[in-house]
Amino acid sequence: MQKAISSSGIGKRFGATEALKDISFEVHESELFGFIGPDGAGKTTLFRIITTLLLPDEGEMEVLGLDCRTGYKELRKNIGYMPGRFSLYQDLSVEENLHFYATVFGTTVKENYDLISGIYAHIEPFRKRLAGRLSGGMKQKLALSCALIHRPRLLVLDEPTTGVDAVSRTEFWEMLGKLKAHNITIIVSTPYMDEAMKCDRVALIQSGRILSVDQPLKIKEGFSRKLFSVKAPEKYKLINALRNHPGTVTAFAFGDSVHVTFRNDAFDESIYPYLETMGVSHAEISESEAGIEDRFLELLETGTKASNAKPEIEI
Repeated sequence: MQKAISSSGIGKRFGATEALKDISFEVHESELFGFIGPDGAGKTTLFRIITTLLLPDEGEMEVLGLDCRTGYKELRKNIGYMPGRFSLYQDLSVEENLHFYATVFGTTVKENYDLISGIYAHIEPFRKRLAGRLSGGMKQKLALSCALIHRPRLLVLDEPTTGVDAVSRTEFWEMLGKLKAHNITIIVSTPYMDEAMKCDRVALIQSGRILSVDQPLKIKEGFSRKLFSVKAPEKYKLINALRNHPGTVTAFAFGDSVHVTFRNDAFDESIYPYLETMGVSHAEISESEAGIEDRFLELLETGTKASNAKPEIEI
């Protein structure tokens, strides 16, 4: 399988801050590859290196068969980049922005309209409206149209669904799935763990390090303990009580419950009176299936080990 991106030992510093540390991964052609992690994990810095906007301080990276340091002129013709912050011209209309980006890349809207038609159709009725007056979801679709108008081989999307409503998020991921039919390689970053399940493979990234790379389901399956969901009316008291319980290994808030792992993968009935003495009544404990968020947090729990070891990578 051809590689669209091959990264080995990439590192980047900003003064005393080590933003990226020994970043190694591969992305296959026509793959939808996700980088999943919280703000400050290093996703944007990595994407700026991939798109030739930053130079790495160490390591090697090939993008579309070209060195990211020396092949930048050719790479920029073949990459579509949608940064996390809306960066189109807000005082130009929808159609003016689109025609401008087509002209920059030496093409026309007509020539590549088939690629963006499914996306642009949502905002075409507002083509005369200034980009600055669009809603968040409409800005997102315009930015994606502009990133695609030159038919790039690689599409780089930095947190494209941050700040938009749930319906727009769903629509956006449906659009990305359809783009795969055009043999475009897509890399996307997101802080939303549920979006990881829509990718072919994902990299979990935190504090500038890759913790794991695999198919989303395989990452979920890597959870090493039995997981329990605990519910009670007073959640704040509940999580503190569980974290102080001698049989607890981990306890993290998840929605209206707390996800807990216990020593020996089991708990005994004495936990109920213990919770009562801690001011937590009517607690309900049930076994739960681990999600990708649970695996991410488990990797962070062993993060001190992971930071000195190679990430789990399956290519």
